Amino acid sequence: MKYSKIPLAQTVVTLCKAHNIKQIIISPGSRNAPLTIGFTHDDFFKCYSIVDERCAAFFAMGIAQQTQEPTAVVCTSGSALLNYYPAVSEAFYSRIPLVVLSADRPKHLVDIGDGQTIKQKNVYGEHVVYSANLKLDLRAHNQVQGTEEIPLFKSMENKVEKFLGLQQDIQSSNEQEIHNALSSAVENSGPVHINIPFDEPLYETTDELAIHPKPYTTINSKSQVDENDINTLSEIWNASSRKMILVGVLQPNSIEHKWLDELAKDDSVIILTETTSNLHHESNFPEIDKLIAPLNRKEFESLQPEVLLTFGGLVVSKKVKRFLRDYRPKHHWHVNAHIANDTFFILEKHLKCSPNSFFEVFSEKITPVASHYQPYWLDVRTRRRKLHDDYLKTIPFSDFTVFDALLKSIPENSRLQIGNSSAIRYTQLFQLRDDIKVFCNRGTSGIDGSTSTAIGAAVASKERVTFITGDLSFFYDSNALWNNFIPSNFRIIIVNNNGGGIFRILPGHKNTPNFDEFFETEHQLTAKQLAEMYGFDYSTANDSGTLRNALKSFYIDGRGPKILEVFTPAKRNDEVLLEYFNFIK
Repeated sequence: MKYSKIPLAQTVVTLCKAHNIKQIIISPGSRNAPLTIGFTHDDFFKCYSIVDERCAAFFAMGIAQQTQEPTAVVCTSGSALLNYYPAVSEAFYSRIPLVVLSADRPKHLVDIGDGQTIKQKNVYGEHVVYSANLKLDLRAHNQVQGTEEIPLFKSMENKVEKFLGLQQDIQSSNEQEIHNALSSAVENSGPVHINIPFDEPLYETTDELAIHPKPYTTINSKSQVDENDINTLSEIWNASSRKMILVGVLQPNSIEHKWLDELAKDDSVIILTETTSNLHHESNFPEIDKLIAPLNRKEFESLQPEVLLTFGGLVVSKKVKRFLRDYRPKHHWHVNAHIANDTFFILEKHLKCSPNSFFEVFSEKITPVASHYQPYWLDVRTRRRKLHDDYLKTIPFSDFTVFDALLKSIPENSRLQIGNSSAIRYTQLFQLRDDIKVFCNRGTSGIDGSTSTAIGAAVASKERVTFITGDLSFFYDSNALWNNFIPSNFRIIIVNNNGGGIFRILPGHKNTPNFDEFFETEHQLTAKQLAEMYGFDYSTANDSGTLRNALKSFYIDGRGPKILEVFTPAKRNDEVLLEYFNFIK
């Protein structure tokens, strides 16, 4: 087996293997050559070459999102690692274990005018759960420089003895920092950054390891449910006749169904679930905006909970955020092993455990409370769904009718990746089947890497992945298609309304040159040429009939991945959506 001749590169690769990090996404470069050599010559690792660093990082994040295991990205020095930043911030807020391995120049070559050099130390600031800045491997430097003295040693005596002692300390320090970073990615479920200085030459190899890392032990820091907390909270719960559970982003199968069955028996409890919660039960309220948007003040007051229990990640619905900020519960508790966001400015208790661990203890302490809360709102839900179906029969071809057709067409037992902005908000208005697992980059809610994330997810998933996105999001991340690993059953659906249609729903002066250019960013682009260039089968639809026909063959296996581009009327979509909320009142 070949190894880089640089001991520090050997150390990084060996410890990644020890921490069972198998998926390595490499952005080609020169300064990271020692790492590339080590990873690509070891069959333990599955390596991917993705040229565009921004796409590479989101691609890696898509893999980590699906596997729930740390995935590494490797880049050269300079601006390369800055292009990872959007994905790093998304991984931070979405609690995804992304490992950034950035090559760097030696410290004495930084800020002297050397090329491809920036200040890489702690470059991601507070958007990583751990930042490790490794020290230059002096053994490699000494072999490289020959008789030339390292700047650090120019005024030292007994150079050899000091060199050996210092190198020993450096090796030990580097090993510990790598262990700390890789362990943090798992324990804190978030991105970490390991910055690695290399001196030239970078391409020399050897057949023997020059390092012997010390073994490390994994510390099991399992969170425990505090019995005193449970006793206090259960007393409040049992004394309340209006309890609301709100569930944000969750991995599929995060919560045992038996807890939902138990909660459904309590008429004082309603469960509001986001599309991204992947939580299904006949008593849940999955279309939150459909429930809340038409309410008047009196109805808001009757919906206002005394206790709000939240778990999962970030919440998409602006309407439920506004509601819970204006009509605040007396108590808000959040269950999450890592973090609790005070989204509604009333957070009272953070229970650092998994939802299953919480309900395992909490369910023994609580009893159903007689109340009209759940029955009343279930009746409202039924009426809303009937009006929803009635409205679909009255409206012309638009984004709204397109999403209805698309979401009904998703193949059974598959995964659905949704783009941000209007795509996820339309999806939230529809009731999805429980065999569909839904994912969306809601950490920072950006459009910048949705396609790359979806492709990474498709590579990692054993199930079919379909990606629904808007046109701006797709074109913004079009380099995602510059990828040799896209599965043939991967599908992209672009809802092209010729710009940022969501801005038409927001307050503002529409149909003016200023609005069209700087807010909606009107354009006439299509994905046809991109599909041809990257080898995707391409089809289009521009009305209900052509959409139905296109979907008949869209999911049938073909020679490769497919793109369906659906063109909708930009000037009509906002009117249809805004009128929808009036209709379902």
